[in-house]
Amino acid sequence: MAKGKQKGLGDELFGTRMGEFRDASGPVKGEFVSPPDLPITEEVEEALPEQEEFWRPPARFGTVPVEANPLGWDSHRGFRKLYPQVMLPTQVVERVTFGHPELEPNRLFWGDNLHVMRQLPSQSIDLIYIDPPFFSGKQYNVIFGDQNELRSFSDIWEGGIPGYLIWLNARLYEMKRLLKKTGSIYVHCDWHASHYIKLEMDKIFGYQNLVNEVVWSYRTQGATKKRWSRKHDVLLFYAKSDAWIFNFMTERSYMQHKYGFAKDDFKIDEEGRQYRDALVRDIWEIAALQSATREAIGYPTQKPEALLERIIRASSNEGDVIADFFCGGGTTPAVAQRLGRRWIACDQSRVAVAITADRVASLVEQMTLEQASKSFAVPDFTVEHWGIYEAKRLSETPPDQFRQFVLRAYGAVPDSSELGIHGHKGAIPIWVGEPSQKSQVTAQDVVNFANAVRKTARYQQDNLRDGTMLAWAFRPDAVQAAQQLREQEATDLNFIRLDMVRIDSPKFREHVSVLSTDKADYSTFLTFVLPPRVEVGWKKLTGLTYRFDVSETIVLNPGAKIINVQWDFDYRDVFTSTQGFSFIRTASKEPALQVNYTFPAAGRHHIACKVQDDVGGEGLWTGYVEVK
Repeated sequence: MAKGKQKGLGDELFGTRMGEFRDASGPVKGEFVSPPDLPITEEVEEALPEQEEFWRPPARFGTVPVEANPLGWDSHRGFRKLYPQVMLPTQVVERVTFGHPELEPNRLFWGDNLHVMRQLPSQSIDLIYIDPPFFSGKQYNVIFGDQNELRSFSDIWEGGIPGYLIWLNARLYEMKRLLKKTGSIYVHCDWHASHYIKLEMDKIFGYQNLVNEVVWSYRTQGATKKRWSRKHDVLLFYAKSDAWIFNFMTERSYMQHKYGFAKDDFKIDEEGRQYRDALVRDIWEIAALQSATREAIGYPTQKPEALLERIIRASSNEGDVIADFFCGGGTTPAVAQRLGRRWIACDQSRVAVAITADRVASLVEQMTLEQASKSFAVPDFTVEHWGIYEAKRLSETPPDQFRQFVLRAYGAVPDSSELGIHGHKGAIPIWVGEPSQKSQVTAQDVVNFANAVRKTARYQQDNLRDGTMLAWAFRPDAVQAAQQLREQEATDLNFIRLDMVRIDSPKFREHVSVLSTDKADYSTFLTFVLPPRVEVGWKKLTGLTYRFDVSETIVLNPGAKIINVQWDFDYRDVFTSTQGFSFIRTASKEPALQVNYTFPAAGRHHIACKVQDDVGGEGLWTGYVEVK
């Protein structure tokens, strides 16, 4: 396990404290920041590669219509024309600690990976592995079933393969920007679209930067007599430059030819067969994950740790930063954690993020037990939300942090240089209410803010008379006071026009949804969710076996339903699901609200239960059970 602060990790990428809200209000060292409504003019380093010779066909071919730029690319605004920039802050909802707060934490994001990546600094990642949705149908890719996942997959398949490639290209372009000069990327795909994806990656990364097309060959059930059985996936391995990291590996070769081997190269295996150590080829025979294995968490597209271990060992070194922006059940961050790498992970599904956090925490707990005699420091990791926020946690933050978050989310700039004003959006002064959701703006608050606006230089010199108040709620007398101020416009030059906007209202997020295009629906960004009120009941069945039930849990988000339940029957302050109780489904593939568990011994047991709903709310219950 790597110790201490790792090289190449700036505070911009990893540094955070519990309760902080991240934003990208201005450029930081190595970061690419471009306003959403301006042409991009500073993309010299990350511009598309020049490959005219590659795209020019031989004369004997005649004219071949090949598009040189990737699908969706605009010569002035890149992919931001179809997917505008949205610089919302991220909310740190949890910091899972392992006792070394001095180390920079790893980062786990819930949100749209395109916008999360746009707020990470350039050249900050050594290796990216992604397993994006295969172009093989919606139902195959919808694993967790929450509304964000369903909505995203509907967008992906809009317009067939061109729409899918445009959606993927915008993300691949950001990944290229994030990679260090020595970095590389592996894109996991199957026969449905691998050849189309390769063409697009040639345009984004450069044809000459394709290092390998790796074939992952596996044996699973499900053969057919109508064609050859499809038993392989493709990994497209591209480098950022010609100086990529690669640690070669060897494997046993049982071929008997002598070409390229010395006479005494033969070794004898456990069964008495002769073999030689040969460099690993680009065809990998790694067994697919079986449901009975310990690492299986219960969903069909989970990749085996052996596959990710080979990639991470070959294309990174200890202490390097590994990223997976489609992390699913968390195989990549789990293997990176085990191999002493730093990591960033992201997924659009709240359930996927919960399972990933649980898996990494469980792994660290296991590593700590196995290596109790060794001294090693494990960094914490943060769970951060982008675009959809936990209202309860937000309402519990200190006033200054709350106002910073609200102003950034509204697209305003914090500015406390004028008494009674918290920030500006353009020239308009902004005032923000209290963090508590129970607080309401009063008539006196309205009067005080109006007077503060009157004292500004813009009011006195430029005749600017507008202001905006942002808060959870407004009392009737406050609304009436604002109306009286506005009514003076016809008769009194002392009038003030105050706009009153609830933080959780559609009006608040209009500045986001107005950026939506035919390829990007931003209407769901900047919304707030509440945690379910988890209610746990239990009864003894027989011996040490008990039945636990969460069917009385109250879901507080309108229209939401329970989508997943996790159980920790040996809770020790850090939630780590008991094996087999992280992603449980009934025969009808619905989340199991009742589970049976057999305790190892009688006594008082501390247990915990996490419940996620399908819009992103997550609730935690902890308690003690006397097992007799």
